[in-house]
Amino acid sequence: MSEDTPGFALQAIRFDHLEGWMDDDPSGLFEAMEACRRQIIEIKPYRTGSLGLTAQHLLPLLEAARSESISSASDARAFFQSHCRPFRILRADGNSGFVTAFYEPEIMVSAMPDDEYRFPFYRRPDDLIDLDAGNRPACLPESYAFGRLSDGSIQAYPDRRAIDEGFLAGRGLEIAWAKSKVDVFFVHVQGAARLRYPDGSIGRITYAGKAGHPFSAIGKLLIERGEIERSEISMQTIRRWLGAHPHQVDEILWHNRSYIFFREVPAADLDAGPVAAAKVPLIAGRSLAVDRLIHTFGFPFFIRSEDLVDLDGGKPFARLMLALDTGSAIVGPARGDIFTGSGDQAGELAGTVRHDADFVVLLPNAAAARFA
Repeated sequence: MSEDTPGFALQAIRFDHLEGWMDDDPSGLFEAMEACRRQIIEIKPYRTGSLGLTAQHLLPLLEAARSESISSASDARAFFQSHCRPFRILRADGNSGFVTAFYEPEIMVSAMPDDEYRFPFYRRPDDLIDLDAGNRPACLPESYAFGRLSDGSIQAYPDRRAIDEGFLAGRGLEIAWAKSKVDVFFVHVQGAARLRYPDGSIGRITYAGKAGHPFSAIGKLLIERGEIERSEISMQTIRRWLGAHPHQVDEILWHNRSYIFFREVPAADLDAGPVAAAKVPLIAGRSLAVDRLIHTFGFPFFIRSEDLVDLDGGKPFARLMLALDTGSAIVGPARGDIFTGSGDQAGELAGTVRHDADFVVLLPNAAAARFA
């Protein structure tokens, strides 16, 4: 067993004890690993999570991958077996890990508002600032990564209800307008979207910051109220419920005070996934959102879920993935969000993923020594 960290521990295991490992083909990860290497070297290293793994710990693996010739699944597995050691993440409460999924929606929008297109996507406001231990006021808990700078003081940013009711109106922050407040909300949950304009052109937006308030799942609220059975909860059933109860939409959506701001990104290569928090394009089925307060972007995770069979043709999900994103709802050491791709079909897949899963992080050999 490794040294303990608050709430969890790492347990060294062997690759031949990873069920499903020998059937996986991680060869598609190498392009993203090179993109991570360039991000770290040329732009900015990834922030270190509380586990203590740094971008410098990751770089030897990324440098080795750059010079490797990979022509098969077995070559790819052999590379990771040679350069990494696997560690199972054990939660202190004994519970298993948990995965959901996310995707890149495609939304019809207009560049100008009218009677049909009334609900905006906002750019990041200039009074939204990043918070850290040096500037966070005592009135805001550590979970608040953002705040509002106003007249020289820092306070909580207005929440979803205040923004919906016009707090940002008139500041010229609108990127585009959608037809449905519910569509906008679910793009906030996903963190990125393709925007299809009436002339057929397509734009892209991705996460640029948030109002700072904790994420509160509206699905959990609907379960607690007895509106949807726990066994039936999914993005699809939530959308159906909201469609059937239009007069309660604001009340339910405002329960989640978190509000997401976006930035426009190039849409030239629509075959590539959206660029997310790690600043590299996501890979469908191979990109994982993790809790960035604990984990560091770019590290490989092997995720296995016996009951998650919809993503792998009826077989239990068992894949090596890269930690390339994060999310307000992704909290904990063994909590992940699987990127399923772009468009409606990917959304249908993502909306049903709520499964227990085993989490194994692969550490480069030099970094693994501290946990062995």
